[in-house]
Amino acid sequence: MLDNLTQRFGRVVKNLRGQARLTEANVTDMLREVRMALLEADVALPVIKDFIAKVKEKSIGQEVIGSLTPGQALVGVVQRELTELMGGASVGLNLATQPPAIILMAGLQGAGKTTTTAKLGKWLKERQKKKVLAVSCDVYRPAAIEQLKTVSAQAGIDFFPSTPDQKPADIAAAAIDYAKRHFYDVLFIDTAGRLAIDTAMMNEIRALHAQVKPIETLFIVDAMLGQDAVNTAKIFAETLPLTGIILTKLDGDARGGAALSVRHVTGKPIKFAGVGEKLDGLEEFHPERMASRILGMGDILSLVEDAQRNVDQDKAQAFAKKMKSGKGFDLNDFKEQIGQMKKMGGMAGLLDKLPAQLSQAAQQAGSTVNDKSMNRLEGIINSMTPTERTKPEIIKATRKRRIATGAGVSVQEVNRLLNQFEQTQKMMKQFSKGGMQKMMRGMKGMLPGMR
Repeated sequence: MLDNLTQRFGRVVKNLRGQARLTEANVTDMLREVRMALLEADVALPVIKDFIAKVKEKSIGQEVIGSLTPGQALVGVVQRELTELMGGASVGLNLATQPPAIILMAGLQGAGKTTTTAKLGKWLKERQKKKVLAVSCDVYRPAAIEQLKTVSAQAGIDFFPSTPDQKPADIAAAAIDYAKRHFYDVLFIDTAGRLAIDTAMMNEIRALHAQVKPIETLFIVDAMLGQDAVNTAKIFAETLPLTGIILTKLDGDARGGAALSVRHVTGKPIKFAGVGEKLDGLEEFHPERMASRILGMGDILSLVEDAQRNVDQDKAQAFAKKMKSGKGFDLNDFKEQIGQMKKMGGMAGLLDKLPAQLSQAAQQAGSTVNDKSMNRLEGIINSMTPTERTKPEIIKATRKRRIATGAGVSVQEVNRLLNQFEQTQKMMKQFSKGGMQKMMRGMKGMLPGMR
């Protein structure tokens, strides 16, 4: 997401190298590139004009301080303005009310509202230990109620049943009564998706909002809609007193203009971003971190948080001991590292949060960097016997053919895995002997999922 924007900003910085200060001439040239990048990213035109004006005003005449280059000084200005454009600071959910805290989910049909309801419910249950209930007031879309029931079960949150012959107002009233009697902390009300801005449907959700008086009214918007997403969000903001926005499909091939536009146009904070189809694919939206990612600086803070949350600390310590001693590392450990990486969003998620130079270096080190290759490696290891995993040296031609058949891959793929494992073993032995520089030189192709 926003890769093109990141690349363009990188070119702008390179073009400013060697210049003593930011002048009107070089800033104007730079802003022409930035404007083109933002237009290509499908950012709303009024947002671009406002953003360019602010960057120009704060850049021209700025002295280059200390060891900073003009490009670095410019990046500082752009980062601050991008952060401000997307809201300035992270805004969390407001649950400060007498339980249950009611959260009304609104948006167009197909934006991912129902799935996002389950994702956010799972997030509240696991991160804030809340008792969560979800109910569907979508009596129009076939199987909408059944879909929420299914994803709620997968997310581990409770579901309040409803039927298509009921009125949305009656469903909501019954769900609120049930939530109060059973001491739920949070109640999600999933509303019917609108195919377009339909007056009757908008009147219905306005009436539903007045009835349930939610503490949070969240607008779910598909980041892949670009300009349409912004226009739709603006109309919803005029109809409902929205308290926040959740962007979905931010990990897709979208140009990503919605992320930069929707906060500016609606005045409402982006609270979360959907970054995958799985139910744990939801992240708190941090404007300053997103600005850093756009500018190729990465998002190390989020990466650290992912590691703290998803990595088993006991297993990590055991692995560290093996790494320090250089002994006992086998294919079970290799598989464990693949699993830990997948928990952190896979190789793509990891590279997305790394600074651009590190990310590019990692991709250049391996001709393919993707989650499919990680799954393939895991499948090959799963096809091995326990003895083969602990003693890979016994895997000869006959065993390789059996393993390849079991994993549905070629013998060459099995050989590649064994070579990767052998290189990793050598790296760990070098590390145990204090040969860090040798280890770094030998790392090419050794991360699971890279070759």
